[in-house]
Amino acid sequence: MIGEAGRADAGAFLTRLLRLDPNAVVRLRPAGRDRAEIWAMLPFRVLVVRTLATGLDADATFGAAALLDALADPAAPVRRRDEAWRWPLPPSRGRIIETLPAEEVARVAAAASQTLRTASEQGVGGRAVGERVVRDALLDHVPIVVTGAAGEHVDVSQRLVQAVVRMGFLGPATVGPSESVTFGDNLVTVRLAAAWICLDASYGSAWYRLTSPLQLS
Repeated sequence: MIGEAGRADAGAFLTRLLRLDPNAVVRLRPAGRDRAEIWAMLPFRVLVVRTLATGLDADATFGAAALLDALADPAAPVRRRDEAWRWPLPPSRGRIIETLPAEEVARVAAAASQTLRTASEQGVGGRAVGERVVRDALLDHVPIVVTGAAGEHVDVSQRLVQAVVRMGFLGPATVGPSESVTFGDNLVTVRLAAAWICLDASYGSAWYRLTSPLQLS
């Protein structure tokens, strides 16, 4: 199903995904000659995608855990779960709005992690606050705002920042005592495709939209 050249990247994607959601499903899609895309929805409503160096004949959905097991034994059958995919995909790669240093994206992610730890241990304004409440508030926070050539303002939420960092899309470099991320080519591109906002990093992309369209793609 996934050729030898694409197994390492697929394995890295699936391993990271399963840490966030043990019950995740992934969608494999052809993406040109000897290329395929692997998509997943994270628990905090961000779509993530990585391009694999492998040919693919058809669009299909599988359980992430089962697919990871099958990477070790390519001959093992994996049951399709097309009915489990319920999310629309961006209409295109969109247009570039701004390019950011990967180090800045990593810094924003590290600052949010520190805020979560501090709030969980010390509370907020002297009052105890549940970790989930703080986490949800942080995910909705907009730490990056960029302006396109046409004057449009694009809000990059913490959801997108966390997605590219926690999926390992930036690459390996240490930032602070406990944050490990990757920098790749040291650039992260902010893209816009209709109502979708994207952070496009060296090893994958994260997509988010505020509204939920009725039609699947």
